[in-house]
Amino acid sequence: MFNRRHLLQATGAAALLHSLPAWAQATWNPAQTVTMVVPYPAGGPTDSLARLIGQEITKDLGQQVIVENVPGGAGAIGSRRVAQGPADGHVLLATTNQTHATNISLLPNGGGYHPVNDFAPIALLADLQHILVVKNDLPVQNFADFLKLAKAQPGKLNCGSTGPGSASHLALELFKAKAGADLTHVAYKGSAPLLQDLLGGHVDCSFATTPTVLAQVQAGKLRAIAVASPNRSPHLPDLPTIAQGGVAGVEADAWLAIFAPINTPAPALARYRSLVLEAMKKDSVRETFTKQGMAVNVRDADNFAKFLQEDIKRWAEVIRIANVKVE
Repeated sequence: MFNRRHLLQATGAAALLHSLPAWAQATWNPAQTVTMVVPYPAGGPTDSLARLIGQEITKDLGQQVIVENVPGGAGAIGSRRVAQGPADGHVLLATTNQTHATNISLLPNGGGYHPVNDFAPIALLADLQHILVVKNDLPVQNFADFLKLAKAQPGKLNCGSTGPGSASHLALELFKAKAGADLTHVAYKGSAPLLQDLLGGHVDCSFATTPTVLAQVQAGKLRAIAVASPNRSPHLPDLPTIAQGGVAGVEADAWLAIFAPINTPAPALARYRSLVLEAMKKDSVRETFTKQGMAVNVRDADNFAKFLQEDIKRWAEVIRIANVKVE
């Protein structure tokens, strides 16, 4: 017969189980292949990150993680698909600040999803730092020279970006607001035509991601002036930050992160969060990210969630003040 002592024991055990973190309870395992959606074409930094992390967590999950590229709509098509799809632990999203920090302020209806209400963060893994580069024949050697020239000739310097509302465009608008400098924005359709015109001397400068310009800087074909980041570049450690050059607040890192749909079961979220953080502790993983032009900058789910809210507000203000519009 189930007596009072048994009841107390059962109640105590239940309370203990409830108090344990998710990872200490029954380990969740996927029942089928896991799909990691990348809302961009294959071959870019987000795709590379997804494939590397997918390979790492496959080893422990007992199920394969496959990457599916769903590009289009500034990343909104793939992001919306994950937000509206099954939340059973078998779908993840590897994405960037574009889909989860700026689209909400740039696209009609935020692209059809909400970056906070529709997603549970797994972890932020790495940054793509923006390097301020200039064409070689621009008469500046350092950031102080550049700022002096920009202020002496308002609107004369042309600054290229990868498109209206892109991270490089927003970095420029942030710089203009913080530095009080007037530069003329020239929008390109992606990094390839931007780089071509930088090398050809048809545009004076750009805030470009490290993978876009690193090889050209190292080859002496472009001049790096400063990094628009709170941290120096691991690839160009002698390059000062813009804050070190005397203009505070120009921190425009693009970031890469992994999310799950908001209603994904808690044990599944806990498992993915644990596995991803463990993968990011491996030297081989960190070295691969660095070789691909990324700056490793891991934030766990709690810290990332707080940072995400702040980043959304920060870029919303930049977009509002600069009246940024996308086509």
